Amino acid sequence: MMRVFFAVELPEPLRRTLADGLAPLRRLLPPARWVRPESLHVTLKFLGELEDRVVERLQQDAALALQQVKPVTVALAGGGFFPSSRRPRVAWVGGEAAGIEGWAGRLEQCAWRHGVPTEERGFSLHLTLARLERPWGNEAVERFLQEVAGWRLPPFVAREVVLFRSQLGAGGARYQALARLAVGESEGSDGDA
Repeated sequence: MMRVFFAVELPEPLRRTLADGLAPLRRLLPPARWVRPESLHVTLKFLGELEDRVVERLQQDAALALQQVKPVTVALAGGGFFPSSRRPRVAWVGGEAAGIEGWAGRLEQCAWRHGVPTEERGFSLHLTLARLERPWGNEAVERFLQEVAGWRLPPFVAREVVLFRSQLGAGGARYQALARLAVGESEGSDGDA
């Protein structure tokens, strides 16, 4: 069994930019479990604990499904909280990526075919920054929202989905890339079978 999810990995320069922006916030805000820069990603579908053989078949199915979508430009900006700013448990940066809902939808369908329950909520592009062990007060919530409201991070083109394994442990989860699944038709394909 392994705990797995599909995600878009951030380019290294963008992770460094985010780390630089988060450093002052971490000092100003109440304690939280901040995501390490090397672990920042945009989750497309959390799959949970699956048997190795199911993961292998799901990976193959997802690779085929993702051939039908195109690369997307991801622009991260602004932020918020889940479930809400009145009951903050997760702090995040939002963004836009026209077409990424199609990626998430195809992965959702693949996962369902392999026995993974579907999500009740629709896909919402976000990048988790911190998990709050205790909800922050209004002042801290407002400070976070004001700081990230002005963030306009450099856009990047996402051309692949990564199947990650998540290993929980002291100090937070560690992620290992199990497979990189290209989107769109494979390069060099002329459409002939």
